[in-house]
Amino acid sequence: MHQIDLQQIHSYSKLELIAKQVVEGFITGLHKSPFHGFSVEFAEHRLYNTGESTKHIDWKLYGRTEKLFIKRYEEETNLRCQLIIDASSSMYFPEIDFNTDKFNKIKFSVYAAAAIMNLLKKQRDAVGLSIFSDKLDIHSPTKSSSVHHKYLIHELEGLINAPKKNTKTSSINALHTIAETVHKRSLMIIFSDMMENVADDEQLFAALQHLKYNKHEVILFHTYDKKLELDFEFENRPYQFIDLETGEEIKVHPNDVKKNYIENMQKRKKMLQLKCLQFGIDFVEADVNQGFNSILQSYLIKRAKMM
Repeated sequence: MHQIDLQQIHSYSKLELIAKQVVEGFITGLHKSPFHGFSVEFAEHRLYNTGESTKHIDWKLYGRTEKLFIKRYEEETNLRCQLIIDASSSMYFPEIDFNTDKFNKIKFSVYAAAAIMNLLKKQRDAVGLSIFSDKLDIHSPTKSSSVHHKYLIHELEGLINAPKKNTKTSSINALHTIAETVHKRSLMIIFSDMMENVADDEQLFAALQHLKYNKHEVILFHTYDKKLELDFEFENRPYQFIDLETGEEIKVHPNDVKKNYIENMQKRKKMLQLKCLQFGIDFVEADVNQGFNSILQSYLIKRAKMM
């Protein structure tokens, strides 16, 4: 972990500092991995294309990497990225103390989004933010200014500082609105547990498909706590489960329902994966207990393909 000076503490929010540290750790790891090309140099430069002027080649960087990079300038914006976060009450599972190092789905999504924003800022790309629950709560345009980044960080912090209770998921209308209003050929990054009403599956899939209609590229980070939500690993004793979106309560012994529950969850996940494959959407499993490297790696790979 990097030592942070007082000037940094005053100029960055807590979330910005954590996102910065996550990205710096990730980039350090990339130097030792097959993804070396996506290092910090990638964040500040772009690869040289054969035939273009050699005027702006960074020869010092070539000496270290034996790769030709062109220096990138402030006015260059190569990508528009819309971060889309499901902030319905189910995303606040499991209930945690937000001041600890534990993660639930919303905290994981916020930190991951902030880390991606940090990379976007390094690459001078434009970023927008959409937050939905039972309606589209926040829907900002894509911009690359520092003021805009501060605004988005403030909105992200609000998601963990003011938890929502008994707020249902209604992603369908939100996704249709986002699909129609975001600039064409953008990268859409969604963080959601996809806990939509089962009766609305086809409408939900139609909304996901709509995101591809305007030539957008889409990554869906299917966000969940694998241990509790997919593997259903609870102690062998009675529990009282509470639906965070409706407040409905049910008493049950986990062992009585575990087999059937796991089968249904796996069936639903496979259906979601299949639909995403059909629509050309990148489906990425995002276990809140597995860190952020796979999230950032998925983003960089997708970005590289789009450039």
